[in-house]
This record gives sequence, C-alpha cells and structure tokens, in this order.
Amino acid sequence: MTPLAASQKALEICNLAPIVPVLVVDDPAHGAPLARALVAGGLPALEVTLRTPAALEVIAEMAKVAGGVVGAGTLLTPDDVVAAKEAGATFGVSPGATDRLLDACEAHELPLLPGAATASEAMALFERGYSMLKFFPAEASGGAPALKAIGAPIPQISFCPTGGVSLKNAMDYLSLPNVVCAGGSWVAPKDKMLSGDWDGIEALARAAAALT
Repeated sequence: MTPLAASQKALEICNLAPIVPVLVVDDPAHGAPLARALVAGGLPALEVTLRTPAALEVIAEMAKVAGGVVGAGTLLTPDDVVAAKEAGATFGVSPGATDRLLDACEAHELPLLPGAATASEAMALFERGYSMLKFFPAEASGGAPALKAIGAPIPQISFCPTGGVSLKNAMDYLSLPNVVCAGGSWVAPKDKMLSGDWDGIEALARAAAALT
C-alpha cells in the first residue's frame, strides 16, 4: 500500500463521524457490546489502544460487529502492526511516526493515521505522502490555536486532534478547516463499561456524533 493510498483510506475513515472513540478496554467481554453501543450511537470508527493485555482480543471481538470499522491505536513497532492486522484491525493509529513503523504499515497494507505535534513532523509525513494526520497530544501541544496556526501555511494537511479533547472543547477543534474529526475517550468511560451501561454509552455516542 502506498502512503498516498493509506492516507486516502485514513481520510475516508476519519470522515465517518466527527469523533473517533479512543478506547482503553481491559475485558475482552466488553468488546462486542461496547462496539455495538458506539456504532448504534453513530460512531462507527473505533480506535482500540494497545495499552492493555486484552486489546488484541477486544479488536477481534469488535471486528465481528456489523457497521464498525475497528482500528488499533498506540502502534509503536512493526510487531504491533502485524499483531493488530492479524487481530482484525482495518486501520492503525500511532502517537508519532518512525520510518520502521511507516514501512511496516505500508508493507502489511494497514492504513495509518500517524501522529505529529509540530510543523516539521507534519511536513516530513506530508513529504512521504501522508496528508491525514493525528495531532497529538492536542491540548498539551497548544490546543486548537496551535493547530489553526500550523494549518495556515500547510492547508494541504488534515488532522484528527487527540489528547485532552472532550465534549467541552471538541467544537474548538472541529470548527477548524484543517480538522476532519477528533479522537476522544469520554464516550466510553470506564465506570459505564464496568457496570454494563451500554445504553449510557450509546447516548454519549449520539451526543458526540451530533457535533458538526
């Protein structure tokens, strides 16, 4: 997969909804009902972070849910790429980008949303062929004003800001011309997962999906 094709596919996924849930899931049994709730609420693109021992099993369970587009977040190494693809992930997300990680995603045909926090990082990825990037960590890197400033001289690049994005500040990002969607974890709070409040999670997803 070429960087151009990978970036185009990532853009298509980012266009599915204004918010991409960033999911940290400890129990594989939560995978399917969580995915069903988020998809029913209007958020089909799901990022399962590889931060828990259960993450790959969760991806496998979510991949079975109709209407969902499941990706693996926190990709750091080529081994992560292989494991995520084998588990059923159809796209990847990384906090930053290295040549080895990009090479692996391209070789294994896993569309990647690579992270960038500075103009230089964004330009390096754009030079390689990536024009749909993750802006991370968004709030710690200056928030919406910083992303607006980066976008002024590089309008060819689109972003999915992630990191500190909440219902309260999401529209600050989504109103920017260089933002396609934003990543947020508030739509799947741990307490609701632990209590099995899937209706509550669906309601949070609906509110997030209405952010346009």
